[in-house]
Amino acid sequence: MSTLAEAVSRTLAESGIRHAFGVVGGGNVLATAALTAAGVHYTAARHEGGALAMADACFRATGDVAICTTTHGPGLTNTVTALADAAKNRSGLVLLCGDAPVSGPRRHDIDQSALMAALGIRTVRLTDPATAREATAAAVRSAREGSRPVALFLPGDLIGRQLPEEEGAWPGGGPAEGHGELLVPADEELAPVLTALAGARRPLVLAGLGAWHSGAGKVLRELGDRLGALFATSVMAGGLFRESPWSLGVCGGFAAPPAAALMGQADVVVAFGASLDDFTLHGGRILDPAATVIQVDIAEGARAPRADLLVRGDAVAVAVRLLDAAVAQGLPGSSWRRRCLPALAEARAGWPAHADLTTADRIDPRTLTRELAGLLPEDRTVVLDGGHFIGWPAMYWPVPDPAGLVFTGAAFQSIGLGLAGAVGAAVGRPDRLTVAAVGDGGALMGLPELDTLVRSKRPALVVVYDDAAYGFEEHMYVPRGADPATMSFADTDFAAVARGLGAAAVTVRSPADLTAVRRWREAGCPGTLLLDCKVVADVVAPFLADLLERA
Repeated sequence: MSTLAEAVSRTLAESGIRHAFGVVGGGNVLATAALTAAGVHYTAARHEGGALAMADACFRATGDVAICTTTHGPGLTNTVTALADAAKNRSGLVLLCGDAPVSGPRRHDIDQSALMAALGIRTVRLTDPATAREATAAAVRSAREGSRPVALFLPGDLIGRQLPEEEGAWPGGGPAEGHGELLVPADEELAPVLTALAGARRPLVLAGLGAWHSGAGKVLRELGDRLGALFATSVMAGGLFRESPWSLGVCGGFAAPPAAALMGQADVVVAFGASLDDFTLHGGRILDPAATVIQVDIAEGARAPRADLLVRGDAVAVAVRLLDAAVAQGLPGSSWRRRCLPALAEARAGWPAHADLTTADRIDPRTLTRELAGLLPEDRTVVLDGGHFIGWPAMYWPVPDPAGLVFTGAAFQSIGLGLAGAVGAAVGRPDRLTVAAVGDGGALMGLPELDTLVRSKRPALVVVYDDAAYGFEEHMYVPRGADPATMSFADTDFAAVARGLGAAAVTVRSPADLTAVRRWREAGCPGTLLLDCKVVADVVAPFLADLLERA
């Protein structure tokens, strides 16, 4: 005999899920014990919001579904910000949570299903023990194949219910892999795309996170080579075309000026799995207004305002069809690559040198980030929190592939999830060094998970860009009349806090202080090293400078 909690947890383990993150309470403590007994690696977080961000980051870094488990009520409500970000990012994870009894809610219960509906989260409430295993297996398939969060709720009066022992394999028929049936557009939908490509003189293939999730990288490179196109990605898909000599890197405000200039010359842009939002299009500045923009996306109603044509279909399926048609019809390849070779070499050189504004007690954030770039291994996972500082790592730290960037909070425009994201990335990809970049505001908001990162004993470098302010808001709103006292603070001694939690730490005020990173790497990257970087506050990142100009 086994309990409902044990049966559900065993089913999750048998589905192939390897990692769980959580905070235990009455609604999930038995399920968590069953997860660990079934062989799922469990990381105890300090806050439920951190646990959800860890599971989200683990998925982003590995492509594998992870579990976040919490108790009912406040355990669930604490996850909401991170859960909204995961939903908008289309992250595959399972939220295993306690819930109100089927006999009726207690005084402290809330309508958890309604809360999930407000966030767009599919909910499975396990009210029938006889079908709990099948429902759990279906939830895992939904999270895995649909790349989305799914909530599994365990009613409080059923968690300990004894169930008959079940024989046989996982109800899902073995761990599901990949996605469900691909959405393929009809020939007539692709005809105008082929017409546009046939007349393109300067084609650009732009890939977003959807292209990465669909496994379209190889065929997109083949399609681009056939068309004579240049390549670019959204920031979330950075590194997808890294090995191609025709890659311009990231499209948008993080693009180096020479690369942005070439993107602006494109006359036909085919965007696969990219939302074409203001960040990717740099507020509309990055592309020529006269360019034809074709958007390929699986979501209904996904058409961006800038798209001239929307093709509904999976990125890999559409790319294969276009490549086959281009070969069959003998579409001539553009000569753009040959014509732009000198400009391309300049574009791939990256950002030009800057005038170093380091002072006696604060380091220029550009200098800091460039110096660190030479001290980091290429095979790394970069975890970003939100804030003004994101411009510097995005400019100077390229990633090996889209799994090498975990940009927490970007989809929901939040901060405070970066330290938790570092835990999920470090646990999920121990083969890569985790490098977390956070601002002082987000670091203090998510500080409890620095303890979790230290306890994980995974190698991790935490870089705190400390300008003693909410820098984005200060640069954006103080010139427009906001009170600076509402967004400026005294310096925080992050190094002392980190040491108190068991990490190694150093305060960085000049490039000479970065020798600690070299020593740490030479020692084999033992545990967590935190750099408390006191940065010059009035150096404005280019992406924000452009926003300020438009404002």
